[in-house]
Amino acid sequence: MALDPVCRAFRAVWRLSALLAALGLAACGTPGPRPVEASRSTIAHPSREVSPLAQEVVFYALGLLDTGYRFGGKNPEAGLDCSGMVSYIYDRAAGLRLMGSAADLAQRGRPVGGSDLRPGDLVFFNTLNRPYSHVGIYIGDNRFVHAPNSRGKIRVDRLDARYYAERFEAARTMFD
Repeated sequence: MALDPVCRAFRAVWRLSALLAALGLAACGTPGPRPVEASRSTIAHPSREVSPLAQEVVFYALGLLDTGYRFGGKNPEAGLDCSGMVSYIYDRAAGLRLMGSAADLAQRGRPVGGSDLRPGDLVFFNTLNRPYSHVGIYIGDNRFVHAPNSRGKIRVDRLDARYYAERFEAARTMFD
């Protein structure tokens, strides 16, 4: 279904607002602890460009902040878990069908080193004492969007926060 000009204009304003809000969060944040290993940190200037589809993924992810968590959830109305959030966002924002658990998603895409991490890439963690048990979407400035657990909502956290730095496992890109 084609969007009328008013809807397109509203969508553009919404995206710009989401980006400005994310940048505002980055500017107001206090520095977190250093990552456990240098490979787990990111650099200020990634060596890869951010594709337009990756930008769409980031904007869409920011638009879902505060959406409720539900284990196995696949849509915002019912709630989303981490892999459901990623699948939903990638499908809606980039037209990419990514299905399965966080571990299943980790098998797709191209591995990305910490210095090449860019917005829209997937970041994986071991949060349940098993590999690739959690996934989020990197948004830049060492931050990622994710659906953390049954007591939370979709939110932004830092990769270098102690909890996530200690559990970081890998990153993958779906755009190269």
